[in-house]
Amino acid sequence: MTRPDIDQYFLKIASVVAERSTCRRHRVGAVAVRDKQILTTGYNGAPSGFKDCLELGCLRDERGIPSGERHEICRSIHAEQNVIIQAALHGVSLEESTIYCTHTPCVLCAKMLLNAKIKRFVSFREYDDNSFRELFKDAGIQVEVHDRPPSTITYLD
Repeated sequence: MTRPDIDQYFLKIASVVAERSTCRRHRVGAVAVRDKQILTTGYNGAPSGFKDCLELGCLRDERGIPSGERHEICRSIHAEQNVIIQAALHGVSLEESTIYCTHTPCVLCAKMLLNAKIKRFVSFREYDDNSFRELFKDAGIQVEVHDRPPSTITYLD
């Protein structure tokens, strides 16, 4: 039996968070962590209390908009945005935190995370929009893309 390292551990948690997503295109989950403690989580989906894409269908698919473009034409709030919103609602600073996310961020989320003063972003899947890389490099935010952690759970007998 192998024990997952800390990055695998939190990436697995981000994968479980993504299961709550209501997006038909990408199920994205994010976890904000500092000092090995979870600060907030978020997944992509419609604003709380509103109908989502599982119920209404995907506007972007209906209009033929490719992934990574025209983010404003979407019902969903991104997982990274929800991590920031949850932090704001609960009075939690994300400064110096690590964001574990199932996908790398779009440029809009990258700008928000930059202003939230995160120090590190860890993922296992590349999003179609890579313009975040230059921003993160200029801000000194460390980016790591790991292999996808195994989805199996190891139980002790």
